[in-house]
Amino acid sequence: MQVLKQSRPREDRGVFSILETLDVDTGKRTVLKEFDDTMEAPNWAKDGKYLIYNRNGKIYRYELAAGNITEIYTGAITDCNNDHVLSPDGKSIAVSHGTFEDGLSRIYTLPLSGGEPALITPIAPSYLHGWSPDGKTLAYCAERNGQYDIYTIPVWGGRERQITNEKSLDDGPEYSPDGKHIWFNSTRTGLMQLWRMEADGSNPVQMTHDENANSWFGHVSPDGKRIAYISYRKGDVEPDKHPPNKDVELRLMNASGGDYKTIAKFFGGQGTINVNSWSPDNKTIAFVSYRLK
Repeated sequence: MQVLKQSRPREDRGVFSILETLDVDTGKRTVLKEFDDTMEAPNWAKDGKYLIYNRNGKIYRYELAAGNITEIYTGAITDCNNDHVLSPDGKSIAVSHGTFEDGLSRIYTLPLSGGEPALITPIAPSYLHGWSPDGKTLAYCAERNGQYDIYTIPVWGGRERQITNEKSLDDGPEYSPDGKHIWFNSTRTGLMQLWRMEADGSNPVQMTHDENANSWFGHVSPDGKRIAYISYRKGDVEPDKHPPNKDVELRLMNASGGDYKTIAKFFGGQGTINVNSWSPDNKTIAFVSYRLK
C-alpha cells in the first residue's frame, strides 16, 4: 500500500503558509503570521502562551503575545516532520525525524527548552501522534512488513507493542484525556473514518459515518468533550492519502459521536492539523492554511 507520509518536509510546495487560530464556537479566524514557505502542524503549549510547529526540518516556538519566534535546539535531528507532540507536563517534546541513513521517520524525545534528542523507535518508519496522559507511553503509526498499524512504546524506549492489525491503513492515534481510549483514523470500512478503541487496542468503534468525505486526525479537546478533525471531499483524494494543496474542512463533533458541524473551509490538507492543536481552555484551535504562489 502506498501511503502519503511526509518524511522529507523540505520539499517546495510552492505555497505561502498562514498560521491561524479559530474560535470553535463563533467561527472567528485570526491570522497570526504568514510564512513564505511550508510550515506545519502547530501544537498549543500547556500554559497557553505559545505554539510549536515544524518548518524546513526544524522545530520552532511562536509566542502568542509578542509574536516572537525562537528555534528549539534539536541537536543532530534536523529533518523533523509534522508529527510532533508535547508531553502532558509540558516539559518535553517528542518528534518524528527522517534519519540520515535511510530518510525514514523515527521518534525522538528531548526537552521542550531544547537539548540532545533520545531515539525511542529504532525501527522505521514510525510517525508519532499521541502521548498518554500519565506521561508513560507514546502512540504512533508505523509500517511493519508492508502494513501500517497503530503501535505504542514506553516513553523511555524499549519494546514496541502492536495494538491494531488491519490490512487497511490505521493512522493518527491520540489518547483521550482520561487515558482510557485512543482515537485514530482508518480505512477499514472503505473511506477514511474516525474510530475510537480502548487504550490497549480492544473494542474499536467507528465514530464517523460520512459517505461523502474522508476524515483524518481526530483531536480530542483537553476536557475530553469534543473532537476536531479535517476532512477531504470524497473523490478529491484516495481514502488512504492526506495530501497538501486541497480544499478541506475543519469539523467538530461530540466525543460521544453523532452529527458534526463544519467550522471552517480553506485550502490546506497535509500540515494543517496533523497533531493536536487545541488551546488549554477548550475554546480555540490553531491550524495552518495555505495559498499557492
